[in-house]
Amino acid sequence: MDASGFTTLAGHFPDRTVVTYDPRGFSQSTIEDPDQDSTPELVADDVHRVLAAITSKPAYLLGSSGGAVTALALVTRHPEQLRVVVAHEPPLLELLPDAEQLRAKTEDIYDTFCREGQGPAWLKFAALIAPDFDPAEMPALQAPPSAEMIANGDRMLAHSLRPTSLHRPDLAALRAVADRIVVGAGATTAGQVANRTARALAACLDLPVVEFPGHHEGFVSDPGPFAAKLVEVLQARAERPGS
Repeated sequence: MDASGFTTLAGHFPDRTVVTYDPRGFSQSTIEDPDQDSTPELVADDVHRVLAAITSKPAYLLGSSGGAVTALALVTRHPEQLRVVVAHEPPLLELLPDAEQLRAKTEDIYDTFCREGQGPAWLKFAALIAPDFDPAEMPALQAPPSAEMIANGDRMLAHSLRPTSLHRPDLAALRAVADRIVVGAGATTAGQVANRTARALAACLDLPVVEFPGHHEGFVSDPGPFAAKLVEVLQARAERPGS
């Protein structure tokens, strides 16, 4: 997802400086090597440099899905830049007991994309992240995707899906900065893969799971309630001794 997905959520914080970004190679963000994989480490370094160009003060960082994996990679490398990291449903498949099967499904999505293109690959991706997914429930009529959407989909499936979802986080490094981490999960995604991975991460770090309104992209489906919960979480952290 590019920065546009966070526009409505950002509008709920008029009293804060809110920075969003297009990950390298997505939408308005250029890339010198289009065959370069979008690893969490690579994107985290990009975010590190964006933050350094904007402020010398520690920031509050919200990352959702793949962005949450990026956020976790950043806080282990540059904890001084971050006051609080809210990692909402990071899809860290390697933390789950059925990681081998999920890894195989992820590889199959990639192989399907290479053989058959985006359409069949997205259907398998949807079935992976939401086991009860029913293609018949998709809207019958949708606007044709723009050239930018198609390009973003190509990059995600070819160069972001595997490096992100098959990333093995440094749990020891995360435990060392766990006091800066909030693990979030969608209120309506119980049993779905990203909800399960969020809960697995929280267990590894001995942290509670904070439920945010909506589904995996609750900041899109329920931006107002999601923003209110985010304010609640950040205020609670700000009131903690030593924060």
